[in-house]
Formats: sequence, structure tokens, C-alpha cells
Amino acid sequence: MTDITQSQHAQPDRSFGWWDMFVRPEDDPRSDGGFVGELDTLVGYLRDQRLTLEMKCAGLDAEAMARRSVPPSNLSLLGLVRHLADVERHWFRQVMAGQDVPRRYRTAEDPSGDFDGAVPDPEAVAEAWRSWRAEVAFAERFVDEASSLDVTGTDGDEPMALREILVHMIEEYARHNGHADFLRERIDGRVGQ
Repeated sequence: MTDITQSQHAQPDRSFGWWDMFVRPEDDPRSDGGFVGELDTLVGYLRDQRLTLEMKCAGLDAEAMARRSVPPSNLSLLGLVRHLADVERHWFRQVMAGQDVPRRYRTAEDPSGDFDGAVPDPEAVAEAWRSWRAEVAFAERFVDEASSLDVTGTDGDEPMALREILVHMIEEYARHNGHADFLRERIDGRVGQ
């Protein structure tokens, strides 16, 4: 077995933007809660989760965005952006709006394309953010124009209400933002909620 030097395992020092937070309170675009009613609560929490993803990726170059976590994982921040663009596309365009559009990154031939195709190229990063923002904008418009949270779409043969999709999206982002926490800490030591 090969000796591994301490410097090969050196990780960046942990740092916070402020106290235990990722950024100072005045720089945090997320809400402090205070939502009123079911729709406002679901939309507000989902918005905050989306903002958290953007914060965890802020200020990173293409190499850092595409950096993998630890072998054998293919997780990267760029992969998460690509994955969540496809998740938004699936639930809001395909399931809720009934659009016949393919996923952007994941295919039957390459089911991990969202993560495996995350390469350290500035244009790949810019394209992923454009795609993600376009899908988020579509989702926000769809929700704004929906007559109620009871509007349904179909996932296969299963009818699903908009309410259920919004709850699922909050869960999806929360899980992946946990991944983003660890990925960012490994990149530059930046931590915080």
C-alpha cells in the first residue's frame, strides 16, 4: 500500500459567510418564512430552496462547478444544476402541462447524463444555468396561472395534483441542497445554511 501524505488529504479550512450562515443576513435573498396560506407557503419554500442552490454555487468557476465529490460518486454542483433543470422540466412541462418534450440531459441511453456530462467548461456551466432558469421560469408561470392546487397532471397512469408536485419539488431541492452543502465545503471550505 502506498503512503499517502497529509498534503494529499488537505482540505480547505471551513469558513462561514456570517456566524453559522452561508452569507450575511443582509446578503441572503431567501425569506424568513412568514408565508400565509397553502399556496404562498409551498411557493415560498420552493423559491427559498431554489435560491439556496444558487447560493451554494455562487462565485465558482467551471472547474469547481464540475468537481466531483469523492469516488465513485459522479456528484458535482454542475451535475446538480443539470439534474434539477431536468427535474423541473419533467414535473412542470411533461407531467403538469402535458408537453411532449425530451429531458435536456438524461436519456434512456445515458440515464446519468445530467451528472456524467457535467464537464469543467465555462459554456457548459452557462448553458446549464440558462436551462435551469428557463425551467424554473416555466414552472413559476405554470403555478401562477393554475386555477388551484388541485389542478392535476399525469405521470404515466398516475394523476398528480399540483400541490403534490410542489411538495415533491421542495423535498427534491432540500435533499440535493444537502449534497450541495458537502460539495461546496469540499471545494473551498464554505459552509453554513
